[in-house]
Amino acid sequence: MVAENHELGLAAASGEVSRDERAELECLRAETAELRGQVAELRQQVAARAPRRRTGWRTPVSVVLIVLGCILAPVAVLGVWAGNEVSDTGRYVATVEPLIHDPAIQDYLTDQVTSQISSRLDITGVVSQASAQLNGKGLTTISSLLKTFGPQIASSVTGVIHSTVHSAITSAAIATVWAQVNTVAHQAVVKVLSGQGGGAISTSNGQIVLNLGPFITVAKQDLVAHGFTLASSIPPVSPTLALFQAKDLGKAQEGYRLITTLKIVLPIVALVLLVGGVYAARGRRRALIGAGLGLAASMLVLGIAVEIARGIYLSSVPSSTLPADAAAAAYDALVHFLREGLRVVLVVGLVVAIGAFFTGPSHTAVQTRSAIKSGVDWIRDFGERRGMSTGPLGRWVYLHRKSLRVAAVALFALIFVFLGEPTVLVVILLVVLLLIVLGLIELIGRPIAPSEGAPLETAGQA
Repeated sequence: MVAENHELGLAAASGEVSRDERAELECLRAETAELRGQVAELRQQVAARAPRRRTGWRTPVSVVLIVLGCILAPVAVLGVWAGNEVSDTGRYVATVEPLIHDPAIQDYLTDQVTSQISSRLDITGVVSQASAQLNGKGLTTISSLLKTFGPQIASSVTGVIHSTVHSAITSAAIATVWAQVNTVAHQAVVKVLSGQGGGAISTSNGQIVLNLGPFITVAKQDLVAHGFTLASSIPPVSPTLALFQAKDLGKAQEGYRLITTLKIVLPIVALVLLVGGVYAARGRRRALIGAGLGLAASMLVLGIAVEIARGIYLSSVPSSTLPADAAAAAYDALVHFLREGLRVVLVVGLVVAIGAFFTGPSHTAVQTRSAIKSGVDWIRDFGERRGMSTGPLGRWVYLHRKSLRVAAVALFALIFVFLGEPTVLVVILLVVLLLIVLGLIELIGRPIAPSEGAPLETAGQA
């Protein structure tokens, strides 16, 4: 109609239009104006309805669920870490085992064990007794010298004990004892907290205490083996380490039950919130990107909080109780698996966000996929020009490429879940292997040409 109107207008301008044609032209112009008015009215109606669609329930619900999931994620990571440390003896021993190899902890243990041994040997008393015996036998000069240099002799003997104890503390034997003591101690703590009884844990002066006598025994044996026979006279000793007040045992048991429950519930709730938020969103790919980035950001916040807590802890521990370097080593060992866990979740969040972005319709994503596809096509064509063709297998892979992609992603997701406690390196390795598998699917899949009997829409499918 518009073209016809345009032609009649040109004719009227040249004077070749009759009266009837001029009337028809005016009618067409009126109809055109009416249609334009209707189109403008429809556009106004569409513009008026668009805000109402944007204020639907799905977007705010999706945002709330994703935000709650990201807030709960660090709490879930903390819950899993605390639950494993409290209830899993194997995890606890793996946490504290490196401490015995830390120089600061070795020096601290050496000082403590040396002090225990020296106080029970009473070297100054032995020197005084020897001086009195020599004096009684008429050897007054030697007795006087021994009495005069008694403090130096005691200091030298203490130095020898310290050196020998340090050698014992840094040996493989003490490392074995360390693992055994911590294993027995943690198992006993779990029994106490779960209400099953004590074991190596006992109650003394209103405290729950742990027997650390095995360290003294190993040090005594090492001293005797190095020729310091005086150490054999040390009576059996069992120094103890206070764990917590016995009056707080009921609270500790309640906390234990709570932690062991939350370490299972919290991750499930956080995952359900994130998945629900993505599912409820109008634009699920964009919501998935937001959930991945939010999850990574929450882990970054948790990492910062762990470092802040480290500074608070180190400033609160008196140097008389534990040297600063030993306290730092103990804290770092305790939160090792927490840091590892939050790093894994952070990397997973970034991988999900990046994957969702590059499968989207943005210009960067489309250009990236196009460049990858061009590279894969070039490699395939290069091989086929030299007689290397995937044949029927390639055609089958091409026809089922979407299913194979989903299966590959699902397989690697299951591997990640059932690994139990993957590290950041394992996550990166899994991502790289997944990309290689997806690349092989694209490379092996050989597009089917129409001349081979496949439908045109199948052959031209992306």
